[in-house]
Amino acid sequence: MTLRERITAAFGGETLALLAFLVVVFVAFSLATPLFLTGANLRSMAFQMPVLGLLTLAMLVPILSGGLNLAIIFQANISGLALAWVLIQFGGADAGVGAFILGAALALLAGAASGALMGVVVAYVGAHPILVSLAMMIFLRGLGEFLTRGGDISGFPDYMNVLGHGSFLGIPMPMIVFLVAALVWHIMLKRSKHGFSVYMIGSNIQAAEYSGLHTRRTLVLIYVISGMICAVAGILMAARFNSVRVGHGEALLLVTVLACFLGGIDPFGGFGRVLPVVLALIILQALSSGLNLIGANQHLSTAVWGLFLIGVMALRWLGERWRYKRRGGT
Repeated sequence: MTLRERITAAFGGETLALLAFLVVVFVAFSLATPLFLTGANLRSMAFQMPVLGLLTLAMLVPILSGGLNLAIIFQANISGLALAWVLIQFGGADAGVGAFILGAALALLAGAASGALMGVVVAYVGAHPILVSLAMMIFLRGLGEFLTRGGDISGFPDYMNVLGHGSFLGIPMPMIVFLVAALVWHIMLKRSKHGFSVYMIGSNIQAAEYSGLHTRRTLVLIYVISGMICAVAGILMAARFNSVRVGHGEALLLVTVLACFLGGIDPFGGFGRVLPVVLALIILQALSSGLNLIGANQHLSTAVWGLFLIGVMALRWLGERWRYKRRGGT
């Protein structure tokens, strides 16, 4: 085995391709504007990406299992509302750390409960995940609008700024939260029985059942974990924006799906890794920040993301055709 083949086997072709494209993006924008590689811009990117990153992790595992979770944004926001409600009950801006811990626990419970309900319907009723998560999205949005009357809840304690805007050893706290979550996701998918079951269900759920795996329990757990990471994103959004609103982050839903597919996650389930998805997130954030710095319209980044996805899909198809022909196909 050559050195190139060993590197490809260790990191995966998607990882190497994304790394190469990431270098191209950074070089191109650094030549286009001297502000791109400044500490201020890189720090800004590190503060902006984690919320999208956490929501992408919440989307990743359901897709790996052959499903989808369209409710991630509203699971995050309803969890943020749970945290805000506890803080308001304990004095709002004067609430102590104990109130925050209690609120965070309630937020995680809200995320887990909404995920469990979806998982039970998917696993035991047999309804399609798209329909189930769409119904949950509508329910949570309506519930949130009812509870807040369409407004914001704000006025949180100052110590929450540490989570949303602080740093540790020069690394933004939101980025630390995301990196820890990504590491946990990697270990869970590659080193745990649950992760093995997720891949098996995504590849062939009937074969997984015949092999003795508890597919229903795994499906419920998939959506519970997805809901809990949404809750973490909701807590982080509350700390970042110092407010909670049902509509926060609505535009990020499709971007999470985009990041998963750019990171090599099979849209039909059963294949994908965390590291390429993290690289895809960095590329998307770099494209957004770079276009903003050169004065492009803020909506142009969305169009570029879409074209980027089309290009990646085309290159992937060409690569598969090339490998097929190498094996003697026509």
